[in-house]
Amino acid sequence: MTTTTKPAAPATTAPARRPGAVALTLRQGRLEITQFLRSRESVVFTMGFPVVMILIFAAIFGDEIAPGVSYTQYFITGMIATGLMTVSFQNLGIWIPIERDRGVLKRYRGTPMPSWVWFAGKVLMVVVIGIAETVLLIVVSAAMFDLELPGTATKWLTFGWVSVLGVTACTLCGIAISSLARTARSGSAVVTPVALVLQFISGVFFVFTELPAWMQQVAAFFPLKWMCQGLRSVFLPDSFGAREPAGSFELDRVALVLVAWCVIGLVLCLTTFRWTTKRDG
Repeated sequence: MTTTTKPAAPATTAPARRPGAVALTLRQGRLEITQFLRSRESVVFTMGFPVVMILIFAAIFGDEIAPGVSYTQYFITGMIATGLMTVSFQNLGIWIPIERDRGVLKRYRGTPMPSWVWFAGKVLMVVVIGIAETVLLIVVSAAMFDLELPGTATKWLTFGWVSVLGVTACTLCGIAISSLARTARSGSAVVTPVALVLQFISGVFFVFTELPAWMQQVAAFFPLKWMCQGLRSVFLPDSFGAREPAGSFELDRVALVLVAWCVIGLVLCLTTFRWTTKRDG
């Protein structure tokens, strides 16, 4: 009598667990931060440019522009806003066309990774680098130029929401404007002049109320002017609000304009963003 043995059933393996939304965002964010840090030009320009400008302008201009407010203190607030704009609007507006031209975005689009993960990684990179740059500017300014840090929780809260809304608006606008560049080389040519003009007309290099009236009106359409004004309410004395165009810091209007630009930037991103170049079809 013979006995037959049944073949052993193949071992079953549990399906690999897909990483969640948070894990995907952190992975992509880490990749974006690593790529940013590996680009020496981006690190030097984005992180170092505002610091160098503060050192230069502080050495040239040291007069008071109002009782208890020096030009250096005024200029520093503008450079903090500029730093946030540089790491978001300018950085994304220049680098996204490079990635599009090299086919990086097209390859991302062809992977199973959800599209939103790529955007989330960019946002995370902007947040991390933006915080690092802001801390660097505040430390340098407080140590070398006696910048007074906010003394109340209310001012710190204002600093937080102005920065968050400003970075959000500039990030969305940076992604949107990246679609105007046809090639990798044209990204800088498209974005840099816009960023420089906004700095000159928004009260970064010059006291805003001393600019021509038409220039003030043009600047009032864009977020950088309101970012600078909101940050002045944080780092400058309350009495300086009387020197603003409306006689106060107008924080309610600052919030309204920045929120409006967040919406405008989101709409522009959804309607204009391209994953491929025109020659890719």
